[in-house]
Amino acid sequence: MTLDATDAPTATLPGWAHTYSGKVRDLYTPDASAQGDAIREAHGDVVLVVASDRVSAYDHVLSPGIPDKGVVLTQLSLWWFEQLADLVPSHVVSTDVPAAVAGRAMICRRLQMFPVECVARGYLTGSGLAEYRASGQVTGIALPPGLVDGSRLPEPIFTPATKAELGEHDENVPFEVVAQTVGGQAAATLRDLTLAVYARAEAVARERGVILADTKLEFGTDPGSGAVVLGDEVLTPDSSRFWPADAWQPGHPQPSFDKQYVRDWLTSAASGWERASDVPPPPLPADVVERTRARYLEAYERLTGVPLSV
Repeated sequence: MTLDATDAPTATLPGWAHTYSGKVRDLYTPDASAQGDAIREAHGDVVLVVASDRVSAYDHVLSPGIPDKGVVLTQLSLWWFEQLADLVPSHVVSTDVPAAVAGRAMICRRLQMFPVECVARGYLTGSGLAEYRASGQVTGIALPPGLVDGSRLPEPIFTPATKAELGEHDENVPFEVVAQTVGGQAAATLRDLTLAVYARAEAVARERGVILADTKLEFGTDPGSGAVVLGDEVLTPDSSRFWPADAWQPGHPQPSFDKQYVRDWLTSAASGWERASDVPPPPLPADVVERTRARYLEAYERLTGVPLSV
């Protein structure tokens, strides 16, 4: 993965110490100051999760970022956590965050994360399609013949993946591998929760003219209670494939509400970039940035029914 100065945390936050920067998010923990002590006293063992405007594709962090992307990811996650509260608790403790990161940050309890990417698919595309074309299966689940890119599956399936190291690709694995990794009971709980969340979200999205093709979830256990908790982001354009229902046509890639526009430009002749090379991608043109931003905003507004306040 290529990193540059845009990956550095952008703000000094009173009471918080920066501890980690990923492709998109920056993490902070309470510092040693009196303000940090007050945070710990109020919330316990927590982390501040800040979503940046960075955008990544093909294991490169690109520049410039997509304006307001971090706000979209955070606010949409918070909205979905509310929709799912009766199914599974979330890791969010508070949105009373420093002013410098208001709208794009949330205070979350620390979890003992399961080393599994929990993926639910209701439609066939992406890595699932590639696996199906090769074997007629996805993570060991046999599917009917004749399916094409964008086909709706007979029923949603749980297709977990191992968590890869930063800069590597996750690997789809059968359910049995998850059971061997985390135990049979925990694996069954993760599968059932993943499919329940997908079913709820798919129905909500469909009412709003949006298809939820697939989604990736992450779960952990609360060290205090032992309860399974939904963590990370949830049902955002970065972790899910959202398609406009009125444009759905199986047989080819679907238009989507995410960074696909960025990927398409990078692999086009217009970018002049060779994906297989060691050369970092070129800067994104202004029109690519703006059109990508528009897709994120449209996803938020279609799903929630209200414009994003930024």
